[in-house]
Amino acid sequence: MSKQSPPAADQTQIDFPTLIGLRDGADAAQWGRIRATQLHAGRQLAMFLLAANLIGAAMTASLFAGDLPTWKLGVWAALVAVIAVGVAMRRLASPHRGDGYANVRDIRTTVVEGAALAVAWAIPPLLFEPSTGSASAYALWMILSVLMTAAAVAMAPLALATIVFLAGLCMAVVVKLVLIHAYAAAGTTILFTALLIIACIGRARSLVAIRASQIALAERNETVSLLLREFEDNGADWLWETDSARRVIKASPRFAFACGLDPLTIDGMPFLQVLAGPTWETGNFAAGLRNLADRLKGRESFRDLRLPVNVNGEERWWELAASPRYDEAGAFCGFRGVGSDVTEQRASADKINRMARYDTLTGLPNRLMVNETLVRAMSEAEKWGGRCAFMMIDLDRFKAVNDTLGHPIGDRLLGRVSERLAQLMGPNDTCGRLGGDEFAVVVQDATDFTAVERLARKIIDTLSRAYEVDQHTLYIGASIGLAVGPRDGRTAEMLIRSADLALYRAKDAGRGVYHAYEPELHVQAEERRVLEMALRQALERGEMHLNYQPVVDAGTGQLTGFEALLRWISPQFGNVSPAKFIPLAEDARLIQPIGEWVLRTACEEAARWPSGIRVAVNVSPDQLQNPNFVNVVTSALANAGLSAERLELEVTESVFMHEGLGATKVLERVLDLGVRLSLDDFGTGYSSLGYLSRTRFSSIKIDRSFVQSASKGGKEAIAIIRAVVALAQSLGMATTAEGVETESEHRMVQDLGCTKVQGYYFGRPLPVEEARTIALRRWDDAAAAA
Repeated sequence: MSKQSPPAADQTQIDFPTLIGLRDGADAAQWGRIRATQLHAGRQLAMFLLAANLIGAAMTASLFAGDLPTWKLGVWAALVAVIAVGVAMRRLASPHRGDGYANVRDIRTTVVEGAALAVAWAIPPLLFEPSTGSASAYALWMILSVLMTAAAVAMAPLALATIVFLAGLCMAVVVKLVLIHAYAAAGTTILFTALLIIACIGRARSLVAIRASQIALAERNETVSLLLREFEDNGADWLWETDSARRVIKASPRFAFACGLDPLTIDGMPFLQVLAGPTWETGNFAAGLRNLADRLKGRESFRDLRLPVNVNGEERWWELAASPRYDEAGAFCGFRGVGSDVTEQRASADKINRMARYDTLTGLPNRLMVNETLVRAMSEAEKWGGRCAFMMIDLDRFKAVNDTLGHPIGDRLLGRVSERLAQLMGPNDTCGRLGGDEFAVVVQDATDFTAVERLARKIIDTLSRAYEVDQHTLYIGASIGLAVGPRDGRTAEMLIRSADLALYRAKDAGRGVYHAYEPELHVQAEERRVLEMALRQALERGEMHLNYQPVVDAGTGQLTGFEALLRWISPQFGNVSPAKFIPLAEDARLIQPIGEWVLRTACEEAARWPSGIRVAVNVSPDQLQNPNFVNVVTSALANAGLSAERLELEVTESVFMHEGLGATKVLERVLDLGVRLSLDDFGTGYSSLGYLSRTRFSSIKIDRSFVQSASKGGKEAIAIIRAVVALAQSLGMATTAEGVETESEHRMVQDLGCTKVQGYYFGRPLPVEEARTIALRRWDDAAAAA
């Protein structure tokens, strides 16, 4: 037999510092409940303590009425009344109940009450001088003795405050008695006070012990109640019993109440009929009831069997457990078991299940449920030889809305998108949110691929219409990747991967379109993966280098600088085009280290050139998302010993589509260093004049496509070049024409007003040694001419 634990009251350490509140107990939770009981007991005796103080003050005032001025007695009596009333009000206003929790700080604050009362009552023995001799002194001592006894009774639950009051008042009386050489009386007072304090501590200890015992008993009862499953308050559990013919016997009132029937009526009824309710006559039983019938028929023990039950027209869910009974001869007597109403638990489980499978923001199925739906659709398609489809949807320009207007607007916009998507779904379609601004659609029957494509186009058109959100008119779009199973993937994971590859191609195609999966996309994705792995090691292996293309003055042909152009020669892939590996570096988040290497290398090389020749370095939008970019530029210039005005950073208009105005702020800090800024490929992107007004560009570069078109007589290209030149001149900026390859193109851009030119006519991108030679030679030629 196991050894029982001692009662909690015995286990509760009631040492003196813990008892009076100087420190907290080892079991903070239990002592929290005890502290609340102490405060509650003090509140119950608050009016008794108030009455004792007021009566004592009145008697003391009458005792000294003939010896002291009335005003002095009145002031003292008012002081006692104010303090006593304040203490009583403070006690009565305490929010703590006897069954609640309080902390040790609440106990310690009661010291103020005891100290205040001690100070007020110390005044008569110290300052009042009775004229009538020993009789008045004796009467005052009696009043104070009664008051101290009353305080020891009323304030005993709050032992710390009581000790402070008794000790303070005792000290005042003893001091007075010692001053008049009444040593015996002083000793008697000390002894009397000590007895009161001992009695107070004993009463406080008893209160704590009683409360600890009550807590322990309540915990035991709760434990037993849980073990016996006896929840009398809600009547959720009950016992049931049947005979060998499966009829109800000994129906308890709780079981009858749960069934909505009278105990006398339910006795003798077939147990299955009681549970079936109205469906007993129709035979339309729930699957759980049929399972129960099989268990009862087979005389098998069972537990955790759940089934729906109709009680007074309301569907409830019960959970049953039972075991067969046998008599002494081994004959079957029936079943005895327990039942529970688990309707609320089932509702909670359904709610949790919904939360696990539905997106809280949009109410659409989340990634988990979309995946489960796709798995079922794939299984059905394989079973019946059909097809299913999966669409992955990515919102275009949504990030710009989030960055400029904030996430609350973005969240509401996602809600509007989900509403439009849900309205487009047919009975065989399921749409859901995968996360962020990604959505998905599962088409369970994709036999008609034309209809699937029609749905994809409809989704793009619908999501691209304007949205009105909080007085903002917003325009976004959608790109869709489409895959059909099992043709494009034998499993749900493979089909999702195929749709993802198709979505990537759709975004590459300019967004706002859908793209169906093609087998070569997997080949391209694998090539991209291998290329990315090689790119990650290209810098370390020294596979990258810079070429420098001359930039000359359009009028004089004088060399003004070079543009640094990154080149990658891979041992595995050969000479890889920047148009191929730069986007890959941006997607793989490798552009930061590569861009920093380019910047530092270009600055170091430019430092070897004559002081009049600048170097231009292209900057990716992703580099400007790094808050440390300004420090990188500063460090590159300092380490190379290059003056800031000789460095020119080239950015494209796409920079301003990232993070709202964040790019502009970074560029402004770079410009403050003295670095020049050039807007590259102007006219090929958004061409917003707002970019030019927000940022201090030193030059605008005209894309080579306009130069080539203008050389062929294209009127629109010529007009664009003239407009850009005029705009640059009005803003005090230079213009650089890119892609000039012939003498006629050179003369044309000269005539159109371009100030600088760049292209094969003046020089192809050169290795570093050749560029350095040209820079030094032209500088020497210029010096000799001077």
